[in-house]
Amino acid sequence: MLPVDLLLLKPLQPSVMEALAERFTLHRADTAPDRPAFYAAIGPRIRAMATGAQAPVDAALLERLPNLEIVASFGVGYDTIDTACAAARGIVVTNTPDVLSDEVADLALGLLLATLRQIPQADRYLRAGHWPGKPYPLTPTLRGRTVGILGLGRIGRAIATRLEGFGVAIAYHGRRRQAEVPYAYHASLVEMARAVDVLVVVAPGGPETDGLVGAAVLEALGPQGILVNVARGSVVDEAALVAALRDGTILGAGLDVFAREPHVPADLVAMDHVVLLPHVGSASVHTREAMGRLVVENLTHWFAGRGPLTPVPETPVPVRSAGA
Repeated sequence: MLPVDLLLLKPLQPSVMEALAERFTLHRADTAPDRPAFYAAIGPRIRAMATGAQAPVDAALLERLPNLEIVASFGVGYDTIDTACAAARGIVVTNTPDVLSDEVADLALGLLLATLRQIPQADRYLRAGHWPGKPYPLTPTLRGRTVGILGLGRIGRAIATRLEGFGVAIAYHGRRRQAEVPYAYHASLVEMARAVDVLVVVAPGGPETDGLVGAAVLEALGPQGILVNVARGSVVDEAALVAALRDGTILGAGLDVFAREPHVPADLVAMDHVVLLPHVGSASVHTREAMGRLVVENLTHWFAGRGPLTPVPETPVPVRSAGA
């Protein structure tokens, strides 16, 4: 065990918590009956933090941890962590990219097909005993469609690679054109939405993308359009999406993420042309184990003086010596 006090902000999977307890002195905020007293007692001793991607790490919390050096986040998104404040205090933030890209990309394709071909609805139709009476109605198809990807990062590229096998045209929108990819680039999200039949959202969350997919984008996507979101619920204006689905502005949606998880708007739940998943993009045993190992490795590498493996670009990585 390293002589390092680590704050666990929320429970992680058992294998991760066991590995952390073997390597660090673990302090669990989630089981503390009196959080202010808990932080007052252990705050100055904490040098490391492990947390899930949805747990807020704000300036007020960081202020309670004056000797914090590193925050290891379980997940690729880190929009709930105040990285500007962390950077100002010299705190490194890490996430778990790459190890979940394939899993989320697989889920995105499954969600797209489930939405277009109405797989959950057909399953319910059969189970309800309707098939003997008449066949399930014909569905929309992926054939002949153009798919637009919002955010061609690691996951976006993995989705695009899979889509190539389906023989569909692919376009993307992001902050810059990527010269090394063969897909059509659109500098305007509205223009891309107008040019495609499917919009797959893989952009990161945060203030810059909050409500980015709003009424204008959905209207441009059109009455045959399908929206798939495997990124963050905040990227899509949820009220505008409900209105677009209700009014026929778009054809349907497949959603793995929502604005106020785990709470999902009742209007969405009531709609039969929407496929809803409980944020399970990376939720396989294989991938969650890989993510957990990366959390632990980022922390152990840092305190061994070898630097973090996957720091986020917004926070600094100062040089350390082993055991410091």
